[in-house]
Amino acid sequence: MSRIITIIGSGMMGSALAFPAAENGNEVRIVGTCLDDEIIDGYIKTHKHEKFCRPFPDNVKYYYYKDWKEAVKGADFVIGGVSSFGVDWFLEAILTELDPAMPVLSVTKGLKALEDGTLISYPGYWESELAKKGIHRTINAVGGPCTSYELVFMDPSEVAFCGKDNAQLRMMKEAMQRPYYHISLTNDVIGLESAVALKNAYAMAVTLAVGLNTRWHGENEPQHYNSQAGTFSQAVRETHALMQMQGGTFESECIGLGDLYVTIFSGRTRRCGVLMGQGLNYDEVTEALSGITLESLVITRVMGNAIRKKAELGLLDLRDFPLLMHIVEILDKGKADADLPWEAFTFENLK
Repeated sequence: MSRIITIIGSGMMGSALAFPAAENGNEVRIVGTCLDDEIIDGYIKTHKHEKFCRPFPDNVKYYYYKDWKEAVKGADFVIGGVSSFGVDWFLEAILTELDPAMPVLSVTKGLKALEDGTLISYPGYWESELAKKGIHRTINAVGGPCTSYELVFMDPSEVAFCGKDNAQLRMMKEAMQRPYYHISLTNDVIGLESAVALKNAYAMAVTLAVGLNTRWHGENEPQHYNSQAGTFSQAVRETHALMQMQGGTFESECIGLGDLYVTIFSGRTRRCGVLMGQGLNYDEVTEALSGITLESLVITRVMGNAIRKKAELGLLDLRDFPLLMHIVEILDKGKADADLPWEAFTFENLK
């Protein structure tokens, strides 16, 4: 069954989802945000994203932000393709104006922290803010170990769609699934969204060990894997504790760990961790990666501040999260001495 799918936000993941959607025979409309006019200019001119290996399918159309309401007319659902920096813009500019009956699938990764340290998902945040305006809708989200350029390359990818409306989730899966794009469905919104947000901090932590190896032994030394494995083990331990705190399911936790794996080996978050391991402080990292959207740094700070607040309220013990708090300390204090608190990772489990 052919559908109309409108993607708002022409970032890499939003644009990458145009491929499975269009290859299923759907009409796909990519809409730039208010900051994306140059990107849409490029799409119209070349029919291609500069970092993707293939041009867009012929049934993909492009719209400027000023025409977004035209682009959603007749759509079966909307995909929100903004980064975490656009969460409030998407709320005010799009969600408050969009027909509440229109299904929405978000690709935005991250969490919002409440005053008591409670971490909520972006769908939960949007739904609560819309309810204050008398607008009642549910928002779905996608999470999983899937990089945009490998999705376009048709590398087999396993993701999950989460939400509260089972009919919407099944409709979206039918529209989007491909032989290379495999979609699980879950009602565990907070669990899935927490899992794929947590991976940002812990991917930086594991790749910190990569940078430390370079700092200690030089650029020409082969990678050493004991230190990476040690930080990975601690990352899994802390992720499990935080997922229990969030009330997430085991299946969501597994997807988050898969996302952690792929993030360790590719992308902006890996580069942040390596540079911090080499001795750069927060300001130096942001300068070295200027022009690159560094969502992982923001997400990690949000989580770290929330965990501190929970500890102040006696709801958890910071000593259970030495790896996360070490990364947060580097970000908060510009700490250039990035060596890891290895002994804090040890434990006794004796009878």
